[in-house]
Amino acid sequence: MKKILKIAAYLVTALVLVIIGAVAYVSFALPNVGPADPEFKVEITPEKIEHGKYLANHVMVCIDCHSKRDFSLFSAPPIPGTEATGGERFDATMGFPGVFISPNITPFGIGEWTDGELFRLITTGVRRDGTPIFPIMPYHSYGKMDVSDIEAVIAYIRSVDPVETSHPKSKPDFPFNLIMRTMPVEASFTKKPDPSNQVAYGGYLVNASACADCHTKFEDGAYVGEPMAGGREFAFPDGILTTPNLTPHATGLANWTEEMFLQRFKMYSENYTAEKLKPGDFQSIMPWVMYAGMKEEDLKAIFAYLKSLPPTDNTIVKFKPKS
Repeated sequence: MKKILKIAAYLVTALVLVIIGAVAYVSFALPNVGPADPEFKVEITPEKIEHGKYLANHVMVCIDCHSKRDFSLFSAPPIPGTEATGGERFDATMGFPGVFISPNITPFGIGEWTDGELFRLITTGVRRDGTPIFPIMPYHSYGKMDVSDIEAVIAYIRSVDPVETSHPKSKPDFPFNLIMRTMPVEASFTKKPDPSNQVAYGGYLVNASACADCHTKFEDGAYVGEPMAGGREFAFPDGILTTPNLTPHATGLANWTEEMFLQRFKMYSENYTAEKLKPGDFQSIMPWVMYAGMKEEDLKAIFAYLKSLPPTDNTIVKFKPKS
């Protein structure tokens, strides 16, 4: 009996040492995406700033999360004056494993960052101090983009007016604070397709917009089912939003025309005033007002790409008010 207990003690000790070693490795060796390039420098030109402004506001919609949103209005547009200043909160009430606060990306917030550090952050999710960010910012998608587009975004955020803010730090829950460290990977950049190749170009824009992040079912911390088939749930105080199916199935976009798709976005253009919501009203997390600024040829390319996907049968109830 003593021998069995002794062996068990050895096994438990070995297991504890393995766990300690694994935690130490994850804590100190990860993420491992390589250092920020100290020689990387973005040439800031009016053309780059303008292109970066378009991407950050209407395609990648960086400004959507890095502003405070008014959820009392439909689609929760950014509160005027908070653009790029951060402060938006993502927490357990929305299904997040911790409390995550979007940072200030005006020159006040990024002034000490080098271009190489910003580039690594955007494309791999690793801060200048080597710690990872929560992947609500779709850095995995941004790491598959064209380098010139990332440079344009950096040029743009360098050019906006600095706004002083003071936000609390994000605090992931345990053990997600360790899991986060395993998520960043090295970027695998691509060349942006020529817009004349509409489907390929549309696929590039869908990746840049990270459409699949919301329009794919998400359960227990992982994506399940077919990409773009909808089904991801977002909790609101007054109900549950479920994202729609964007594949060309009858339960998705099969009966949509290009014109219908364009009008769905353009109805939220300059003359649109977001309506005030009452308790129980349908709410959307989709930043319609920002995407409405996308160029028509880009929206057409996105539609062509979505129509090229395999059709997936997935009937969605978009909003279920709380009883």
